[in-house]
Amino acid sequence: MEVLSHLRVVEIGSSAATSYCARLFADFGADVRKVEPPLGDALRRSPPLTPSGRSAWFAFLNFNKSSIVIDPTAPQASRRLTALIEDCDILIDGRDVDVADCPFIDLAAVRQRRPGLICLQGSWFGRNGPYAGFAATDSTVRALAGLVRLVGPAEGPPMHAPDFQTGILAGLWGFIAAASSVVAQTQGGGGRSWSLSIFESSLALSEYLMSEAFACGDVMRRIGTNRFWPGSPVGIYETRKGWLGVTLITPAQWRAFCDMLGVSELRDESAWITGEDRLKHLEQIERVLMPRLKARTAQEWFAEGRKRRIPIVPVPEISDLLQDTEKKVRGAIVPVLFGEEEGLTVGSVQRLTLTPPRRGGKVPALGERQGVQNARRNLVGSASAPQSWQPLQGIRVIDFSMGWAGPLCTRTLADLGADVIKIEAIQYPDWWRGVDRRPAYIDAQMYEKTVRFCIMNRNKRGITLDLSRPQGLALAKRLVAGADIVVDNYSVDVLPKLGLGYDVLRTLNPRLVMMSMSAFGANSVNRDCRAYGSTLEQGSGLPSVIGNSDDPPGMSHIAFGDAVGGLNGCVAVLVALIHARTTGQGQFIDLAQIECMMPFAAPWITVHSIGGTPLKRYGNRHPQFVPHGCFRCAGEDNWIMVAATNEDMWQRLALVIGRPDWAADPSLKSEQARRGIEDVLERVIEAWTLTRDADQAMSELQAAGVAAGVARLPIELLKDRHLRSRAFLQEVERAFIGWHPQPSLPIREGSEPYPIRAAAPTLGQHNREILSGFLGLTDAEMAQLVREGIIGTAMLPEGELATTRKVSSD
Repeated sequence: MEVLSHLRVVEIGSSAATSYCARLFADFGADVRKVEPPLGDALRRSPPLTPSGRSAWFAFLNFNKSSIVIDPTAPQASRRLTALIEDCDILIDGRDVDVADCPFIDLAAVRQRRPGLICLQGSWFGRNGPYAGFAATDSTVRALAGLVRLVGPAEGPPMHAPDFQTGILAGLWGFIAAASSVVAQTQGGGGRSWSLSIFESSLALSEYLMSEAFACGDVMRRIGTNRFWPGSPVGIYETRKGWLGVTLITPAQWRAFCDMLGVSELRDESAWITGEDRLKHLEQIERVLMPRLKARTAQEWFAEGRKRRIPIVPVPEISDLLQDTEKKVRGAIVPVLFGEEEGLTVGSVQRLTLTPPRRGGKVPALGERQGVQNARRNLVGSASAPQSWQPLQGIRVIDFSMGWAGPLCTRTLADLGADVIKIEAIQYPDWWRGVDRRPAYIDAQMYEKTVRFCIMNRNKRGITLDLSRPQGLALAKRLVAGADIVVDNYSVDVLPKLGLGYDVLRTLNPRLVMMSMSAFGANSVNRDCRAYGSTLEQGSGLPSVIGNSDDPPGMSHIAFGDAVGGLNGCVAVLVALIHARTTGQGQFIDLAQIECMMPFAAPWITVHSIGGTPLKRYGNRHPQFVPHGCFRCAGEDNWIMVAATNEDMWQRLALVIGRPDWAADPSLKSEQARRGIEDVLERVIEAWTLTRDADQAMSELQAAGVAAGVARLPIELLKDRHLRSRAFLQEVERAFIGWHPQPSLPIREGSEPYPIRAAAPTLGQHNREILSGFLGLTDAEMAQLVREGIIGTAMLPEGELATTRKVSSD
């Protein structure tokens, strides 16, 4: 039996976000029934298309589901749909994105009759707020979410990635909401009703830069393709053969990279120790680095970099991914059957080792049922859940993670009610507190003043333990013995070498779910490679589809892979937790974060696998919508994303920009006809936007029902009127920082977001509460641990023995 085979899911409406959410349930065996109109979900016609004209995007979103056709004009259509929903456990509803000719249902009445039903309703912006009625596309939402303005050439226009990001991000969040509700039901909870904002889901990628903008002010600007504030070099460089992704963060990595290239003059320049310093001199640095990189191939540099533990990676083409045997062995690339076409797509990246996901499957033909049992079942959940009871209350998590990916995973669990205990060491605290180990930084307690750390670690309790010492190790094992989940995003060998590998911990706690969030996977040939979120994007295949045909592969975000890895990790943990709660069996999760990035390239993987079709790069244009692009507005570096998604929207756009002749011209009704004069259309649109402030242009276009979104900077999101109206940013007070804004979850059970219960812990803040109060250590034992440097509340300079430094206890 597969983990979720006891669940029946009904999917209605048309939305990439809700489709992907439902597919994640199908990956683990749920009976997912997709309701479509007679002509099928509009996503069946979304490019890129396979050689026979089928949508590779639809294939990725929908394999292993059943398709049920309900004609909304047919007699009893509403009754038939209502009966279908009343016989399911989870309803995933995308009608607020696109109704898709779905029959009317009285959802409130359904919930009254089925109080145990879990409901997830997705929308672009939520049901209230200034943007609630906006027309939207993936690209206009990403522009508003601060994910376009900082990408691309400095002179503009900003460059955005193709249209497959918001659906995946929001689908992950939607699954987290629904799966956490299933966990609650295993503990006697009832049904829950969630709303999901696709816009707010996308802010998972922006919140790091929002926190940096709050701390540093208005300092971020677009500085060139594959260049990002605040560090450098972080980008993609040409080699003798192929492209190489480079991410240099620490001084040691910079020195090792310079040694590898034989450029001692750069290595020994004292003014270039930090990434921010190097960014100021990047052109001078690149004049030296770039010719050296062309002396060897990307694969040769990668092999050399592994020896030196430098975060570099070859940047693959889509064809390279399809030839990667390891990706197929691990299930990152799986077979998919779509009609008579057999191809490959991206499989489930949630690598549960005891109860693995399905490896590929079949895309349902319109109206096709797959493995469906028609008999009625014992439905999960029989009552509705109280609003005040968070779904993961009673779950304990031990958090051995640092930076962004692991802490985002555990923060999400904490936001949903889990008790998360974060473990650091005074010798090696979370590196998001800062990598500067110089005495001035430590003496000023700057490690307590980084807003990014505070945002990623709220709602957690924090302790310090030196895990390299027997006493610290023993205490960690005692904590794990009473926990439900352990999360670790260190390199794959770190915890096992300390004596905290899964083979050890499962003997202490057989029901334990343990997840390793390494870059390439525990059994990968690249398992020992160092990587950051940017490395994961560089190695995912996504850069090869971004930009214009003559551009180098392009990165679309800084550290994109971190947030994506964190959300996928949360999904994986929840699936394993459902299994553990129902069977008593824990298991190990081998999450490779680079695989978590591959869904963003999935449609091209499928198309290329079937026909070997050469990849077409569209830049800011679109394979389906014409016109579509990022247009300059009045003022300095102000831009707006505009898209005409259908004939009616095209005609409204033409009227707004003062071209009623275009609106009335029957020869311009089709997208194909407009593509023939796309250059002309874009010049006229930009002539109109240049006379307006970006927000004014958005208001006029949206008033006419045209999809448009201002390309925001991260700092502008801190005052975004829609986010303010929805109380998305909550003010939190913390020692050393004071009041600061924190983003809410993009999933809600009511009109208000879940409140943030506690600020991020200071270093070792909860030592006494947990070690004494929970584990029962005496005052004398606590004092001894402090004297020996096993616990403490002040960071030590790197390399200094804990016993030689006086550290105050709680």
